[in-house]
Amino acid sequence: MKKIILGTAALIASAVSFAQNTFESQLQVDVDWEATEVVMPPSPFQFQVIFVGGEDQVQTGINESVPAKQWHDFIGFTPFNDNDDCTDDPNVLGWVSVNHEMIISDDKIGDGGGMTAFLLGRDPVTDELYVIDQKLTDGREGSFFNVDFANVGETGMNCGGINSGIDGRIWTAEEWFRNSNDDITPAVRDLSDYTIKYTELEFANFQTIEKYQNFNWMVEVDPRQAKAIRKQYNWGRQPFEGGTVANDNRTVYTGADATPGFFTKFVADIPGDFTNGSLYVYKHDAAGGDGNWVEIDNEDFDKMLNYADEAVAGGATMFNRLEWVAYNKNTGKVYMTETGRDNPASRWADEAAAGAVYAPHHIARATEQGATGPDDDNYWDYYGRILEYDPATDEVTVFFEGGPFFDESPTLANYPDKHISNPDGLNFLYTNVDGEDKTFMLVQEDLNGTSFGRTPAEYPNDRMCEMYILDMSVDNPTIDNMIRLTQTPRGAEITGAVGTPDGKSVLVNSQHPSTDNPFPYNNSLTFAITGFDNADAIGALSTPDFDGKPEEGFSVYPNAVEEILYFNKVTDIAIYDLTGKRIAVKRQAKSYDTQHMSAGTYLIKTAEGEGVKFIKK
Repeated sequence: MKKIILGTAALIASAVSFAQNTFESQLQVDVDWEATEVVMPPSPFQFQVIFVGGEDQVQTGINESVPAKQWHDFIGFTPFNDNDDCTDDPNVLGWVSVNHEMIISDDKIGDGGGMTAFLLGRDPVTDELYVIDQKLTDGREGSFFNVDFANVGETGMNCGGINSGIDGRIWTAEEWFRNSNDDITPAVRDLSDYTIKYTELEFANFQTIEKYQNFNWMVEVDPRQAKAIRKQYNWGRQPFEGGTVANDNRTVYTGADATPGFFTKFVADIPGDFTNGSLYVYKHDAAGGDGNWVEIDNEDFDKMLNYADEAVAGGATMFNRLEWVAYNKNTGKVYMTETGRDNPASRWADEAAAGAVYAPHHIARATEQGATGPDDDNYWDYYGRILEYDPATDEVTVFFEGGPFFDESPTLANYPDKHISNPDGLNFLYTNVDGEDKTFMLVQEDLNGTSFGRTPAEYPNDRMCEMYILDMSVDNPTIDNMIRLTQTPRGAEITGAVGTPDGKSVLVNSQHPSTDNPFPYNNSLTFAITGFDNADAIGALSTPDFDGKPEEGFSVYPNAVEEILYFNKVTDIAIYDLTGKRIAVKRQAKSYDTQHMSAGTYLIKTAEGEGVKFIKK
């Protein structure tokens, strides 16, 4: 998030010298690494805070409420339909479900992790979102409702989840794998053995397990009534982060945030009934009757309890922290964030020795780095990536690599406009602008560290996380095609992005920000960015292809321009008015936001001396 501080000297455009050392001496850079509020895209986008953790009251009982839990993570959206009769508000959109990764013990709001559910509407005049009051069947009334997980044995650290694009069904994921009861205290106070009862999963009923073993399952939730439904004991016990439901309403893909992390799919016998079906783990070199998948017996409770051991025994493919999983409903392809871990060698060597296999892209990367393999201590994975799984070919490939790579973090003056590190949250936004359907990928960072260019050298302790948007009509995207959309305040992870059904807004979470930030940015937030159905806004997010023009010479688009002026190549630029006064200087830029400029004619010149006149409307 760079702001260029301009000098005051006026120069005649025709006499400007762009020697590199002169250009650099004119350039001073300030960066919003010290930002204490959400950094938003410019108008015509709108910004709204919807839900504030620790501040907004959640209903826990009849006439009983407490402040909401903090550390917002996953956001689910369940569209309102004609069969729902909870409100007569004509502007209702649907229910929002917000995970709370913070684990605390509380007599009213519950032990362990948590979730909040609420009903959202939109003002048809202003496009602003608002929370609609409800009365639930259990008698609770209000705006925000605590989801009680006591009936399923509580949850721990509710992180990612699943939001079905078919019918809006919601599952919450319990990340941070637990290995003993010590791992769940003091946030969970009842440590007695847990007996599973009265579920539709007969193989699991009346199994008695240690309390910690009842954590780390996907949990289905009913946001309409703010209550838990079941733990999916038939999907295996894993450090789940994310998942997605395919268009067939039978196939569920999930990812596990671990090194190694495994890619799993569940295929229901009957569409929409996820209590019966088959479970598989991905093995890229399997080539058996099930393609690149190995079946794991999900009616054997012991195997479900020790899913990772079964995956290793089956020779599953190992990934480096699979987090969110998203489904492109237009193409049927599945995308996953592989967040990465700086030096993963010691994390997966034992599993490799026991039969699991490394993903091909990790073997290739190790070779490129001069390491003997992914189990070599010299192998690094600082930035992570986005992976693509194509059901048609049964292959997982790299869709987008994070980076660019730096041996050492650059200074502010040399820091690139775009640097994507450790992608975590992932989703798609579907919108329509002037009759044209658009699909955007929403990518959110959660930095593993601050070295190797993940932050500028001057900010070794500030993990300022950014969110990027990608137009999915772009083939073979690179970092140049990514558009920075927003940034959370100091100390916060950015996560949970989900589009509203009308395609106008994206809901986003700011998780665990610094408590030194001003209110409300010192709390976890669920906020909204609105304007994605606005042609001007979408234009500002779209990167033109210049009609295939090669990067020879310098050209700009559009000309005349209202907002974003794009360049056909990355370059250093300076902008002058017709009197020769320098208006702006920007280094290594692919575009420039002209909204602050007055209407008129300007000259833009590159460091190589190429010049183009453009009109600001």
